[in-house]
Amino acid sequence: MFESKYSKVLTAILVIIIVAIIGLLGFLGYEYYQNYMVTKDTSEFVDNFQGDVADGEPTDDETDNMSNTTNPFDQIKDAETSSSANQKKTYKGFGVLGTMEIPATNFKYPILEKVTKKSIETAVAFLYGTGINESGNSVIIGHNYRNGLFFSNNKKLNVGDKIYITDNNGKKMTYTIYNKFETTPEDTSFYQRDTGGKPEITLSTCTDDSSARLIICARVE
Repeated sequence: MFESKYSKVLTAILVIIIVAIIGLLGFLGYEYYQNYMVTKDTSEFVDNFQGDVADGEPTDDETDNMSNTTNPFDQIKDAETSSSANQKKTYKGFGVLGTMEIPATNFKYPILEKVTKKSIETAVAFLYGTGINESGNSVIIGHNYRNGLFFSNNKKLNVGDKIYITDNNGKKMTYTIYNKFETTPEDTSFYQRDTGGKPEITLSTCTDDSSARLIICARVE
């Protein structure tokens, strides 16, 4: 009698353990799939974005054709086509200022033009500054979810690593990391700094324990 009850208890415990393991594997599998899809979507957007901004600029032949067109209706059509090609890009409903690539961490993301709760759950976003690839400092923020998404891998970056930023005009610039430090969440002293008239970027995210901010500073070559 006792052994029968004991056996039933062991069976129940075993079932609970199996269900827990299946649930954990399901959760991990779902998280992996979600991370994979986010990375896939952002990478494809970055790759296509660079092609789009290049295609939006008319070639010399196209410019000559527009100036030599005798039919005014053709000129209007050409102008509308050019305007459509140069429309502001969006990613999942958010305006995009450009894209960022960091080869050291396999990072490829659009830079969204506004910081909102939803935008920084979607990609990284422009917080402060003169504008990407413009003279002066521009601050870009992103979450650290400790799962490889967004700025989660910024802690792996080192002085000397490269960051590539392409803006909406198709201009791609190379930045080199020259400083990396931690500071308090309230510190904004590094936002405004003398860049000598050259473009710089600052990447800001939380540390793994969320107690501080990890700051990456990079200047254009």
